[in-house]
Amino acid sequence: MELLIGIDGGGTKTDCAAADSTGKVLHLVSGKASNVLINGIEESAENFFGLIEECLFEIRADFSDIKQILIGTAGAGREEDANHIEKRLEEYSERERIHLNSVKVVSDAHIALEGAFAGNPGCILIAGTGSILYGKDEEGKIYRAGGFGRIIGDEGSGYTIGRKGLNAVSKELDGRGNETLITKLLNKEFNIFTTDDLIKKVYNEHLDIASVTKFVIEAAGEGDIIASDILKNESKELALHIKSMQNKMSSKKLNITLLGSLIEKNNIYSEILKETIKTNHPEVKITKPQNPPVVGAVQLAKILFSAKGGQE
Repeated sequence: MELLIGIDGGGTKTDCAAADSTGKVLHLVSGKASNVLINGIEESAENFFGLIEECLFEIRADFSDIKQILIGTAGAGREEDANHIEKRLEEYSERERIHLNSVKVVSDAHIALEGAFAGNPGCILIAGTGSILYGKDEEGKIYRAGGFGRIIGDEGSGYTIGRKGLNAVSKELDGRGNETLITKLLNKEFNIFTTDDLIKKVYNEHLDIASVTKFVIEAAGEGDIIASDILKNESKELALHIKSMQNKMSSKKLNITLLGSLIEKNNIYSEILKETIKTNHPEVKITKPQNPPVVGAVQLAKILFSAKGGQE
């Protein structure tokens, strides 16, 4: 038996699929989060191999049947970082006395792109805690725009929107800004009534900045001007990612799938973004993903295995 393993190591959950050499999924399981940036490599590796064992048990196979493992996870966008994760996974498998034929680590965005367009050309715009745009052309070349992290990038993301929401609240509480419903919503949720309350919550209690985004979206939905302006400005930032990708791929006609907790479902932010794209980039077509990221991981595993001639 020749098996391929595809894994989507996310910050909320992990999906693991076992497939035959043609890419047909034989069994799919889900488990705990295994984002290496959040959970660490040791915990993530334990989750990865636990799910692989679960798949193998269900299809009555063992590790010797696996010809290629492909893992997509955050923090693997650069080759150097991906190689480091691969090395640590190999060290883990050696300690656990698990023989592996081949393990490849790529970014979570790469497997999402492969799944969304079933291996065909296209682009995915991701906006969750962070943001990035990935594209693939007719020749299979991969491009990216954005994805510089929360310190110098991640425009249009949950972190940026949440930070701007908190900034608006700080200005109101400090007497430097206008009233915003965001402040009232934070009062209700976190008992933030003064500047001291806000500072304590953010710096001492380490408030999850991105979690504030839901209050910005809620306020905008209620017609709050400040919240609405934040979302409009950030949607324009995401649209700039598209302009960059058009230049890099030398084509204005792009097929784009919207992914990530902020924009893949209907809410006022995704509506504003779609309208912004329609206005600024009418030649761009927004499509729905054909497959989930874990299937994209399987397809990439198949490509790697096939490149070796279907042999070890």
